[in-house]
Amino acid sequence: MAPLRTSLHPSWHRHLLVATLLLATVPAAARTPSTSPLQLPASGVIGIQDAQLTPAFWLARTQQPAQLLLTPQQIEARNARLLHDDPSMHDLAALPASLTGAQVRTWIEESASAPTKPLWDDTGKSIPQATLDAIVANRALPAIPANQATRYGMAVRRTALRTFPTTLRVFSSQGDTDIDRFQESALFPGDAVVITQSSADGQWLFVLSQRYAAWVEASAIAEGGRDAVLGYATRAPFRIITGAKPRTLFTREQPRLSELQLDMGTRIPLADVAVNKPVNGQHPYTSWILDLPMRNDDGRLAFAPALLQKNTDSSPAALPLTRANVIRQAFKFLGERYGWGHSYNGRDCSGFVSDVYRSMGVLMPRNTSAQAVSPVFSRIHFDARTPRQQRMAAVATLDVGDLIYIPGHVMLFLGRINGAPYVIHDTNGGSYLDMDGTLHSMHLNGVSVTPLLPLRFDKDTDYVDRITNIVRVGKLQ
Repeated sequence: MAPLRTSLHPSWHRHLLVATLLLATVPAAARTPSTSPLQLPASGVIGIQDAQLTPAFWLARTQQPAQLLLTPQQIEARNARLLHDDPSMHDLAALPASLTGAQVRTWIEESASAPTKPLWDDTGKSIPQATLDAIVANRALPAIPANQATRYGMAVRRTALRTFPTTLRVFSSQGDTDIDRFQESALFPGDAVVITQSSADGQWLFVLSQRYAAWVEASAIAEGGRDAVLGYATRAPFRIITGAKPRTLFTREQPRLSELQLDMGTRIPLADVAVNKPVNGQHPYTSWILDLPMRNDDGRLAFAPALLQKNTDSSPAALPLTRANVIRQAFKFLGERYGWGHSYNGRDCSGFVSDVYRSMGVLMPRNTSAQAVSPVFSRIHFDARTPRQQRMAAVATLDVGDLIYIPGHVMLFLGRINGAPYVIHDTNGGSYLDMDGTLHSMHLNGVSVTPLLPLRFDKDTDYVDRITNIVRVGKLQ
């Protein structure tokens, strides 16, 4: 297909020259076929035009889009291996009936140490050391009992997982209000946890979830019996949420479940209630009747029905793991604001790819550092000694859905335009070199489609030079 073209303001011509020069520096032997100069449209996002911002554009360029890459049985077996073999994961079902104080203390202390560097709040004010000391003390480590029965709970709404038991947002540089250093991840309705510790003020719980250990607001967790909590994820029939973040219907009768957000990949069993009688004041024939967890006034777990419209994106099973589904699911987040640790009601780079694959039944570690080296995924590893030509040869073999890791970031491979590789990723940056050698930031700050090759880490290093691993989720080891 001929290169996409657009009318450019004269001031952009110097950027076009830079893009052309950058691509020309790729060794001929490792260059992808038919690489052509990338253009810079008025948006300032190099190599991107509106036509490329639809899944249809990439599906048309994908070979065997409907090919089943892994069967559900293969995915299930690998998920089980992940829980058993990956040290970043927690198999809640395998925990003993009681926990020692030493183990609980280790989990808490290994999750984070007391801050030693200056921090600022979201107004730009320096946070006093006394404030930080009080937050650390709120963990109440001396109150951990020598032994305790293993307690189970369930998230009843999307809620933040925090480094310390506080809602205070903290930043490592003055004026930065995006990367909250106390934000870790998120839990979603129905997520099982093990409750290990309460904060001194009683407002927080330190929990183990399948993929993370952190502090969560106690009001978001309902405590229940082991069988009820762990059995929820295996109940059938069920719906898998395949939309980005649909909500249940408004209900005056059950306000705790009214317009409840359900993020992509969330698995919710159907309620065992009559389908021909009103649910929360409404006939359910146009909706799925979900059985959702609630937190009673005493903090205990209960379940109640809520309606999810049938015209929202959900499925009676995990979506098949195909190239087409990877593309379609990824594009449902296009334009969503970048949210470090699932903040801003969004997600970050690793949260984005794991939520996409979760809708196809694939379990992944939470953070890039663990995803990139997980022992159960097929991957290609690079180190500082890997020559550029070898890196480019690996880039030339990328398949749709492959994950490209550089330190602190992950990108999902989409396909090629005239041989140039493109990715979709949730990024708070995105830079390339200007004609005068200045690093130019596109300030993307969201789920974005970009070409791979112009992206720079700094003036002397591009993303390809920084690749540490390529993980092939759709391939077995």
